[in-house]
Amino acid sequence: MPKLVKVYIQQVAIGFGLSAIFTAILLYFNVANLQRLVFGSNDGLLGLFLIFFFNGLVFAGVQFAIRIMRMGYEKDDDDDDDDRGMPVRSFDPAPVRISAK
Repeated sequence: MPKLVKVYIQQVAIGFGLSAIFTAILLYFNVANLQRLVFGSNDGLLGLFLIFFFNGLVFAGVQFAIRIMRMGYEKDDDDDDDDRGMPVRSFDPAPVRISAK
């Protein structure tokens, strides 16, 4: 399996784990009376699953994006020497000659 696929699966698992913790905290602290809505309704468990699932999608996407953006800063097996940043360029005006017709 390619390294990028392994990283993606790992970050998705972390994102959904964070979603489970976040959903548990929402229920524990009864944010917006969510605990009564979930456990007092016939469709409450469906709503709880949807909160978990959609938060998991968001957290997994953010987790993967952070991991990908940090890949340039890690020094594991990177052998190129382009960590000097962008070159500084001068933005002085350059003369342009225009011939008269």
